Parts: sequence; structure tokens; C-alpha cells
Amino acid sequence: MTKKRRIFDVDLPEDQAPVDEAPVEAATPARRGPMATAISETADASRQRAEVEAAIRVENDALAHEFVRLKRLGLVTDLLPLGAVRTGKLLRDRSRRGDPALDDLKASILALGLSNPIRVEPDGQGGYELIEGWRRLSAFKALLSETGEDRFARIPASFVPAGETVEGLYRRMVDENLVRKDISWAEMARLARAYADEGIGGCADVDAAVNLLFASANAQKRSYIRRFASLLARLEKVLEHPEAIPRALGLSLAQRLELRPELVAEIAVALRSHPRRTADEELRILQGFDATPQPISPRGNPGRGRPASHGKTVLRLALPAGDVKCTAAAGKVELQMRRDFSTVDRDKLEAAIEAFLRVLD
Repeated sequence: MTKKRRIFDVDLPEDQAPVDEAPVEAATPARRGPMATAISETADASRQRAEVEAAIRVENDALAHEFVRLKRLGLVTDLLPLGAVRTGKLLRDRSRRGDPALDDLKASILALGLSNPIRVEPDGQGGYELIEGWRRLSAFKALLSETGEDRFARIPASFVPAGETVEGLYRRMVDENLVRKDISWAEMARLARAYADEGIGGCADVDAAVNLLFASANAQKRSYIRRFASLLARLEKVLEHPEAIPRALGLSLAQRLELRPELVAEIAVALRSHPRRTADEELRILQGFDATPQPISPRGNPGRGRPASHGKTVLRLALPAGDVKCTAAAGKVELQMRRDFSTVDRDKLEAAIEAFLRVLD
């Protein structure tokens, strides 16, 4: 029997060609060897490390520039060895004799530490010159000697801005003491005399030195400093405790010695007769020479040499500059005239006030 062949009709899509070959499977990435992987990872790590290092360098440069800026402004503080701080650049206004307040400062440092650093200027040779903080430096040296503790071997210090003139450094030192109010009249007068003797800042005399050093003080205070300078010029060689002289006694003695210069020899003899005197004993000797005979008033009663206060005195003066009305009262002198004193130069106005007060004294 003959086998029948079956024929099937297959309809193919018109847009699809017959497939002659089997489809090619998607190619899979070749597997990397361990050496290639290690090289790639090392390269990535090196690139990341370079980026981090670059960022660190940028940050360090910024910090370095900021440090330099702050140091130039005097805002950087560091711990300096006591031996690296010298005190020879500026004439000091401090007495070399014992300072009673130094014990209080030492006790405060022991209990609380140093709240206000000293100020120094680099000398360019690895050391520093003291600008402000003589007592603080002295207290640290004393504490190191007394206790032997390492914490007192270094002292907190800030740096003054670079490029300061010597005159500016002196002003810094003086103004700090004026603000802190821990400097005596005699010490201020001694500094002015030394400043003038050295001719610093072109000062030819004490008056110029006082005007330059104590420009932040008012005219009356500068006048007092000049009077104390005059007193020291006469008695400094025989005084043991000039810093203990109060303002009223110093001004009175200065005025009396100007009127009676022969008293200088008498005071010197009296002081030398007590060679180991204390500050209080020296003051009592000086006060004895300040006692002046009281003038007799017209009624026969002892007076003080000054008219009694009547509450207020009014004067009217006719001057070439115009009519002036002057009102004087306790703690006040008032001048009234047709002139705008706000237009007068400040230095000229201060000099006029100072001359006015000097005449009254």
C-alpha cells in the first residue's frame, strides 16, 4: 500500500523574511581577571586620595592665611617660655621695689589662672619683647620660683600687630595702665621723665612727653603728672616709696617746693635720718613738710588762705574778642560769649584749659 504524503500550507508574514540561521544569544561581558580588578581598584583609590589631599591642602592654605591675618591684628594667643620674654625695648613705668598688689595678683592666678594674657612683639631672633603686662609677667616668675610648678614656666601671650612704631607701643603700654588704674602718679611721672631724657618720639622735655604718652588722659590729669614729674626731679634721689605718694600730697609738695626750693635739702636730711623707713613712715615725714602756717583772716580767725564759698560767682568781662560772662560754682566754670567753641581745634582747646587750670593752681 502506498503511503500518502500530507502537505501543509504555511502562511508566512509578508514583512518577515524567513530565518535561515538560528538566533545569536546576547554576548555576555568577559570576566575580568584578578590582576585587572586590583589595578582598577588601586587607580580609583589613588584618585580619591589625591582629591582628599587636594581638599586638605586648600583648607590648610586657608587656615594659614587666616592665622597670619589674626596674628597681624594681634588676636593670636600662645604659651611662651618666661625666658623668651624680654623687657628691654620699652622703658618701664613700674617701680623696682616691692609691689604690695603683686601678692594679690599671685593669689588670683593660683586660684583662677591668668584671665588677661600679656602682649609681646616678636624680636625676629626667636624671642619676644614685652609690651603690656609687667606685673603679670613678674607674678608668673615669682610663682615659678616659689612653687617650681611647670604650669608657671610658660605664660599666655598675644602678639601686637606687626609694624607698630615705638611711639605706638609706648601708647599701648600707658593706655592699658590708665584703663586698669593700677599705676601711681609717681610711676607715670617717672616714665614721662625717662621718655623725655631718651628723646623718644622727638620729645625735648617732660611737657612734650606727657602730651604724647598720656594723650588719652584729660588736660587736668596731664597737669598733675607734670607736677609729680617736677616733684621727682627734686626728691627722687632720696625717696624710697614715691609710688605711695597720693595725689593731693604730691601736688601740694610740688607747689611748695617751687616757692621754697631750700626745703629740698631739709626734706632730704629728714628722709635720710630714717634709712629703713616704710612707705607709711615716709609719707608721715613728707606730710610734716606739707603743713604750712594758716593765714589769719581779717576777723582774727585762722583761715585756709581761700575765700569761703558763696555758692556762685558771676563775672562780666569786656575783652577784645567780645563780652564774656563767667559763672563759677562748686565743680563748674561756665563761659558765655558770641563764639562757637566747637570749631576750635581740640589740641588748642585742651592747651587753653590746661593753662587756665595751671594759673588757678
